Amino acid sequence: MPDTARHVIFSGRVQGVGFRYTCHRIATRYELKGFVKNLPDGSVEMVVQGHPEDVTDCLADIHESFGAYIRHAEKNDVPVNPRHTDFRIAF
Repeated sequence: MPDTARHVIFSGRVQGVGFRYTCHRIATRYELKGFVKNLPDGSVEMVVQGHPEDVTDCLADIHESFGAYIRHAEKNDVPVNPRHTDFRIAF
């Protein structure tokens, strides 16, 4: 099955609580590629790509870990970007 990619904007209390590091740990466990970074408006942007089932499971694990902090997650499918060779915390 071909890889898939999702762009997610998490809003709520998602900065200053270890959210990016948890996203990084979970995405790395699934061997996914992409990035996670804080945005100036207090939300967090994430692009995650890999096997569709792994992407879905990764996002579910993030919600399980930080569901109390996430007010909303806007998710959109995006084209796979071959420039993402690992998963990083962007600054």
